[in-house]
Amino acid sequence: MKLFFATTALALALAGSAYADASVKLTDVHLCCQSCVKGVQKAVAKVPGVKAESDMEEKTISLTAPDNATLQKGVDSLTAAGYYGKSSESAIKVNGDTGAKDIKVQKLKIEDTHLCCGSCVKAVNKALADVPGVTGNTAKKGETSFEVTGDFNEKAVFDALQKKGLTGKVAE
Repeated sequence: MKLFFATTALALALAGSAYADASVKLTDVHLCCQSCVKGVQKAVAKVPGVKAESDMEEKTISLTAPDNATLQKGVDSLTAAGYYGKSSESAIKVNGDTGAKDIKVQKLKIEDTHLCCGSCVKAVNKALADVPGVTGNTAKKGETSFEVTGDFNEKAVFDALQKKGLTGKVAE
């Protein structure tokens, strides 16, 4: 009888683990307000099966999905919406490819950014202030694209934005 219960318990444990959700925590993500949190929910809603919980104080987004492939699609959707962070799981990658080249430019249009409020715009301004040669930008609340001007390295702009938990892409 003991063997029956032990075997049954093991079978139930293995069956339960087969249905366990995959999960990842993204850290150092720019989350300054409830609009940022709503943006996270809107981004992951595009991927059926993905659930997100945001912690503004900790600057984290925890995602769960039925499997790693769906989880990766959820992370990709967040990045496409302008959110950026570090993945807690080596199998789940945060795509940092922005299309930026390691070249000097005088003007750069950035699209697919997250600028829901004044604090998001301030974060962009603060990030760009650290980039040598940047003299201005057109980032505005509620926009999804903006231009950067000066004489600066294109890749350095995105490196600075990603350090602040934001991202985007070079506009075509």
